Amino acid sequence: MGQEFEEMTEDILSHPKFQALRGHCHHGGENSLFNHLLDSAKEAYRLAGIFGLSDERVRAVTRAAMLHDFFGYDWRSDSHKQMVHQYTGWKRVTHMHAFVHGTMAAERASRYFTLDYRQYAAIRTHMFPLAPLPRNSEAWIVTLADKIVATREVAATVGWQIRRWFRRDWASMAC
Repeated sequence: MGQEFEEMTEDILSHPKFQALRGHCHHGGENSLFNHLLDSAKEAYRLAGIFGLSDERVRAVTRAAMLHDFFGYDWRSDSHKQMVHQYTGWKRVTHMHAFVHGTMAAERASRYFTLDYRQYAAIRTHMFPLAPLPRNSEAWIVTLADKIVATREVAATVGWQIRRWFRRDWASMAC
């Protein structure tokens, strides 16, 4: 990626709360939340360059992408499931992880890092259409970068699972 990318993200990458994300699975398979965020930031950086954003806005979009899933909880945990199950009907749906984690990530990121309004909005809306409509170019780029990276990760996980099934089936036929 280059020295410029490293300079704009080094404080985030070295932060202990961010480093802890290495141990959190994301999008299945062997992918970590740390890797997802790093790959999303690299993709957002690349897209910002293609779209001709100023250096300041490239920095903003890259840092927002690095923090877009910095929500700080395990959404598969029993405690999170209990929190969601306290609601009923439509309110339960709107409190599910996919709907709330953008806002939670923006809140948490703003506690540990300095975010401007555009970065906060980009993190908060990255789950569009399950989140509010992105209203600035940084938000649209973070949303697009996340979708591109998540699609790659899910496809790799599906491929990994299919190869595992085929190996098991072929092994059983070898007898």
